[in-house]
Parts: sequence; C-alpha cells; structure tokens
Amino acid sequence: MKFIDEARIEVIAGNGGNGAVSFRREKFVPRGGPDGGNGGNGGSIYVFADENVNTLVDYQFVKTYRAKNGQNGRSKACHGKSAQDITLSVPVGTVILDEETTQVIADLKDPKACFCLLRGGKGGLGNLRFKSSINRAPRQHTLGESGASLRLKLELKVLADVGLLGFPNAGKSTLLCAISAAKSKIGDYPFTTLHPSLGVVRVHANQSFVVADIPGLIKGAAEGAGLGYRFLKHLSRTHLLWHIVDASKLEKDLIDEMLAVEEELAKYSQALYDKPRWLVLNKIDAIPIKQQQQIIKRLMEDYDGVLDQSNHTSAKPIRRLFAISGVTGEGVKQLIQATLLHYQTTKKMQDVL
Repeated sequence: MKFIDEARIEVIAGNGGNGAVSFRREKFVPRGGPDGGNGGNGGSIYVFADENVNTLVDYQFVKTYRAKNGQNGRSKACHGKSAQDITLSVPVGTVILDEETTQVIADLKDPKACFCLLRGGKGGLGNLRFKSSINRAPRQHTLGESGASLRLKLELKVLADVGLLGFPNAGKSTLLCAISAAKSKIGDYPFTTLHPSLGVVRVHANQSFVVADIPGLIKGAAEGAGLGYRFLKHLSRTHLLWHIVDASKLEKDLIDEMLAVEEELAKYSQALYDKPRWLVLNKIDAIPIKQQQQIIKRLMEDYDGVLDQSNHTSAKPIRRLFAISGVTGEGVKQLIQATLLHYQTTKKMQDVL
C-alpha cells in the first residue's frame, strides 16, 4: 500500500429537518388541535483514531464527506428521523487542521480517540410545540438548521520515541532491522527508504521503545532536494534523535555531512532542532580496531573546530557519541540501554511537570 501522510478533504454536516404545521383531522374529533411533529437532526461528522489504519491513502480518492439531512416532521405528531452520523477512521497520530486558517482542530495522538468535527443541524419545531393555553391553534413552526462545512488538511505524524536522522546510505534501515522486527528495504543506493518506517525495540519483557526511520537528508533539502525534508514532521513527537553517520567515509566528508544534516534540521523547525540529539557513528567495523578510538577523537575535535571557525550558529555541537555497527552488533546494546534510560528519565520528568 502506498504511504500517504497528507490529504485534503471537505466535510459537510447534514441539515436539520423542518418542523411541520399540521392539525388533527379525524371524524368525531372536532377542533382536534395541532399535531405537527419536529424535524430530525442532521448527521454529524466524527473522526476516530484507528490503530488498524496506517495511512491516509483512502482520503486521496474520496475528497468530500457529506452527512445526510434529517427528515421533516409530519402530521399526527410524528417527528422526523435524525440522520446517521459519519465517522472517519484515521491513523493514530493524525493532526487535523482548518485548511483556510491552518488552525489545529484536533490532534489524535491517542488510540481510539474520537472527536466531533461538525455537529449536524438541529431539527425544527413543529406547531405542536407551540400549543399553549392562550394559543390553541398555533401555525408557528421553525425550519431546521443548516449543517456547517469545513475544508480540512489531514497530516499524519507517526508516534515514536526515537527518530533516525542522517544522509542516505548511512545505515539507518540496517540498524532499524537489527534492533527490531521491522522489515525495512535495504540497498546500496541512495534513497532506498522512500517513506517512514517504525520498529519496536524490546529491551526487556515489559520495556520497549519505538524507533522511526525516515528517508535520508541531503544538503539543500530545505530547497526541495531529496526526499527526507517533507518527512521530518514525523520526528516532531520523538523524545530523542539519533544522528546516524557512516564512519567509514573520509573524515572531511563525514564532518560536512554532519553539519549539512544539522543545518537542514534547523531550517525546518527550531523545536525539532532543540530536541536531544546523539551522534551515532555507524559501520565502525569498517575501521581497524587499533585506529577506532584515535579516529573518533580526532573527528570530534575537528567537528568542534569547524563549528568555531565557520560560525555555524544553526549547528549545535553534539556531546554524546556512540560508535556502533548495525551489521555486527558492536556497541548497539550500549546505545539501546542508554536510550531506554534517557526515555524513562525524560518521561518521569514530564509526569512530574
């Protein structure tokens, strides 16, 4: 199934039915009085966060969702039938915005969350409702309310605890497959990953966290280069970012890539840029063991030096570093344990606040 994370739709609530003007007409019942019933309510439109839905692809084909109108009231005090409501199922993590004002209407980040987008119009009152001791034969009635309409933008932001950043072919998908049961596509060519992938990392029987992988970022992503920039929104809910880099590359190329990713991140969102971010040197198995520590130390010194000399105000130095190999598993356990501890500590702090 094609991964669709954005859609634009129009929703229209149903109109309320009109109240009826009617008088009882039966043999042997003179002056039967008013018996006009009320109109039924129009259908409302709800949205529901469904755990079994993973994409917004259905909303690419059907763009308009219109609830039915309520029935009009009838004679003999018969009220009109209210129309059925419409419920739209969307993936957990969907944000619903007013297309015109861009105001957030609902953020469905909890499973089975339900929100009323539009209420159907109320049914009108029949003349039976206006009967009183001083108004025995009322001819008043009210019309049903019109149903409102909205043009909406749906945005899916996947729910994950950790987000993976990096250039194409840094080994993000390989790492995700190694630490979880995810079946991400792996290849030795750029942009093997075409859409976000999720994997659950189970540390112990009752301890786990979710990792999200997005297409790789490249320099100029903010101007439309590559695939990764439009998927950065999927990392907005994460607690921690892993900046994955290919340690087997030349030192200068590696530093340039690290800075490029950070600058693109800062251009996209200051809030996302300010999230805790760890540098993960992947493919460490491609470096001779005797040279690993020396290369890592020199890399970080050069990285800090480049920041100082070039005044990279948008690039914040990364102080926590892990050297791993997604293929051999070297250093992966330490990274996972540190991440679980960070997640548990952060969650406790949020609960206190």
